[in-house]
Amino acid sequence: MAEDGRPASAADSAYVTLRGDILSGDLPADERLTELGLAERLGLSRTPVREAIKRLLIEGFLTRATGEGLRVTALQPDEVEQIFRIRLMLESYGARRAAEFATETEIAELFRLAEEISARSQARSDADYDAMTEANAAFHRTIMQAARSPRLGSMLSLAVNLGLVLRTYRMYSPQDMTRQARHHHDIAEAIAARDPEWAEAAMSHHVLAAAAIARARGAKACDLPV
Repeated sequence: MAEDGRPASAADSAYVTLRGDILSGDLPADERLTELGLAERLGLSRTPVREAIKRLLIEGFLTRATGEGLRVTALQPDEVEQIFRIRLMLESYGARRAAEFATETEIAELFRLAEEISARSQARSDADYDAMTEANAAFHRTIMQAARSPRLGSMLSLAVNLGLVLRTYRMYSPQDMTRQARHHHDIAEAIAARDPEWAEAAMSHHVLAAAAIARARGAKACDLPV
């Protein structure tokens, strides 16, 4: 099945397989790839593979350089630091606004998603990682929605690299997972309390902790971009 519940198409299957190969390291960072080579690897025609490549480019898993074709994205430490610093500024401000403008329905959804993240916090299977990642993404999307600032949401969508988020999750220890899950409850509680400063501080703490994990684990995983 596709992520939205539809029957999986060839393009969906190609996307899931290629994303999994990148995350597992079967397609290592900086590996040079071609559309034809990937189609042969998957035993598919080039059309669904082309669609999968488009998604992977948008999400930051692949990079296309002029004259060099496709490569598995390898983020340098300074790029990772920049991404987290931008997230720190934008998401902290978004949480501050959400504490002022969130509806009761949005607050209830934040608590529901925080519970789901906690339930998946000891994820070990690919399905668990995917479910936790989607719940986390929905949590942050809900905050941006509650912030009532389309401009802020647009800026954040350009800054967030899904490949970085997924790779960072897979570096988490069980203790990291538990701590990061607890942060979502703290953020939800701050927004529910209508306390902008608390919400801003809770989100800042959450993003800074994620950055520290990516920084520390990335130094030990030279073949896996953080």
